[in-house]
Amino acid sequence: MNRLRIALAPLDGLDADTPLAFAWLDRQGQVRDAGRSSLGTLGQGAKNQAVECYLHPRDSLLTSLEIPPLSAAKITAAVTCAAQALMLGASESMQVAHGPRGTDGQVPVAWLDRDALSHLGRILHSAGLKLRGLYPAAYALPVLAGPVACIEDGHLLVRQGVQHAVVQPLLDDALEEWLLEMGAGLHWLGEPPRPSIEGLPVTDRWTGAAPGWGLHTGLAQGRAGQGGWGRAAGICALAVAVWVVGLNLYAAREAAQGQRLKAQMSQRVKQAFPELPMVLNPLQQARQQIAARQSGSVTDPAQRFASLVQQAGSAMPFMSGNVQELLFENGELRLKVAAESQKNTPAGDWKIPLAEAGIEVAAVDQGWTLRVAPAGQLAAEPSGETSGADDE
Repeated sequence: MNRLRIALAPLDGLDADTPLAFAWLDRQGQVRDAGRSSLGTLGQGAKNQAVECYLHPRDSLLTSLEIPPLSAAKITAAVTCAAQALMLGASESMQVAHGPRGTDGQVPVAWLDRDALSHLGRILHSAGLKLRGLYPAAYALPVLAGPVACIEDGHLLVRQGVQHAVVQPLLDDALEEWLLEMGAGLHWLGEPPRPSIEGLPVTDRWTGAAPGWGLHTGLAQGRAGQGGWGRAAGICALAVAVWVVGLNLYAAREAAQGQRLKAQMSQRVKQAFPELPMVLNPLQQARQQIAARQSGSVTDPAQRFASLVQQAGSAMPFMSGNVQELLFENGELRLKVAAESQKNTPAGDWKIPLAEAGIEVAAVDQGWTLRVAPAGQLAAEPSGETSGADDE
């Protein structure tokens, strides 16, 4: 895929008609075409073309900081804090970007005024171009085994690696001192200042590999900030949707739990009152049946017999296999068991469920008698005769 690279003019005077140097790179990263044109003209020839822009050296505020080994989030915080001392303006108005920490502990750092960044974004948008990357000027230079340098508009540009570069004003005699410090291995774009320095074609100024970081992320954040109300509304709508879904899930869970409780109550009422043909309101029907039994209003012998047998089977499981005779007369159910079985009867706690169901139980010779307790009488309290029989 062909790439378009543009060398920007100073941002404070940049507009869509400003002549700028540009180059088209082929798939191998070699210059296919180069020249000068404006952003408006380039946008007309390649609509919605993604471009890599390189700042003018005057706007390329670039340095490196020595940072101890930290996590990525902590490196960002450390860089932001340290860069504040290097900025002339308020740090809140600057977009700060940094690269990864090198093996020598150095972290490349660049910053740019947010207003200038927004200005560039508006011009690119009006020209129909999309910003793919925004880097300091020196990052357009090629990456070779040694440093690559050139002079542009009174500034010295040096590319020292994929992530590291230098942009500094060129003062009197500063170049000679810098050349002495660099020694051998230096590459120079165009005519080298010394015969011992290797020269490179001028077109190679465009062929440098883009670093993995840049100032273009600040432009994306600025656009997101302009649509902050829409984003906030979207977040609120999402929160409301999550709340509604959560409320529905909670209501469904509570309803399911209520249905389970109702089913359990219905089952228990059906066991306690087997004469009921259908259980619709468990609590109300259980109260009605208990009141009817205590008042003696249940006069159907078949219902009373079935109810007494059901309650005896539930509350007296120790009778299983020991009942010798079952007799129902005058609304009373008599259970006759073997004498040895009655002596081995467990403690009287088993009478409590019968009392709660309104049934009175009394011990008789070789068995027990079950009958509906009269209204107002506490069925759970055994009579003196019953106690005597139990003692025997």
